[in-house]
Amino acid sequence: MFETFTDANFDEKVIKADKLTVVDLTAEWCGPCRMVGPIVHELADEYSDRIIVGELNVDENPSTTATYRVRNIPTVLFFKNGEVVDKQIGAVPKANYKAIIEKHL
Repeated sequence: MFETFTDANFDEKVIKADKLTVVDLTAEWCGPCRMVGPIVHELADEYSDRIIVGELNVDENPSTTATYRVRNIPTVLFFKNGEVVDKQIGAVPKANYKAIIEKHL
């Protein structure tokens, strides 16, 4: 399942999650984000029973974006037990994201 995260639901859906949670910080105008989007959707399908995956639009959710000091997008944050345990900045191959996920499962 693919989630849409917002400033309003971030605490409930990400911080309090009982699974590894992958958050793709993105924006409609971001070219490289268009490459990462399909990858995170694939990860959501592949790991559907083991992790939570979703996106957060940085333009529409400035509070969460500022809290995690996101300066460049795409940025993918990996949360476990309410804390950022890893991060990937920029568009990278799917294998990079899978390696991070496997490391934290």
